[in-house]
Amino acid sequence: MDTVNKPEQTLAFINDKSPIIDVICNELANSGIEILFRSENIESGSSQLSVLTAFPDVCIIDLDFYDKNVLAQLRELKTQYPTIKLIAHSDIDTEKAVISLLDIGVAAYLLIGSDKDDFKKAIEGVSDNGRYFSVGVAKIAREYFANK
Repeated sequence: MDTVNKPEQTLAFINDKSPIIDVICNELANSGIEILFRSENIESGSSQLSVLTAFPDVCIIDLDFYDKNVLAQLRELKTQYPTIKLIAHSDIDTEKAVISLLDIGVAAYLLIGSDKDDFKKAIEGVSDNGRYFSVGVAKIAREYFANK
């Protein structure tokens, strides 16, 4: 019997320096997910994306989402690369921050404390055109999409 291997998912990280993300990135790479690149800001990430022949399926973003410049850059990134699914990773669980990211097109939102399994569920979910939200922001997301 022939078995068909599911193509591995590809991933990019755009995050400021974070030992938490370092650990998660290593765990995801060890689980078979291909990490195409890591960058510390959106400008660098956009530059790295521009030279790729194939874009990542998913990009995990962990930056200061209260910074209006970061939000503007993230909006531009989503406009330039609309097929890339965005996952936000943050300790911010305010309605304002979550809605700002949902308006941009973030497909998943993981709160700090999410483990490798949460990341894998989010990556798989958004790769299949779904969404994934940590419990702490799920109600905000449900209400947001119910009103759309």
